[in-house]
Amino acid sequence: MALEWKDEFTDQLCDSIVAITDREEAYRFLEDVATFSEIRAFAQRLQVASLLLKGMSYPQIVQATGASTATISRVKKFVEYGSDGYRDVLAKLEKTKKEKDKEEDKKKKK
Repeated sequence: MALEWKDEFTDQLCDSIVAITDREEAYRFLEDVATFSEIRAFAQRLQVASLLLKGMSYPQIVQATGASTATISRVKKFVEYGSDGYRDVLAKLEKTKKEKDKEEDKKKKK
């Protein structure tokens, strides 16, 4: 990704995202900083990336997400040739999910 878009304002935005500590705080921030359509588009792109990384086909992804093939192509380009942002975030989410599942299993056994 080209560096021209990085400046003090985007630094502040990234620092703001990093400072978020829970889902409810994230929802409040997103509600204030983006439109509903923008939030849904970000969420859809993340889901498309997840399904691409799982090896799903375009028709399967269209059916599962409602994303256009143009959106899927755009996301695929970044999954394959981008800065690994999708891969990194999705790997962290998967790790967190596994840890939570493990904790829940421990609680059930008690």
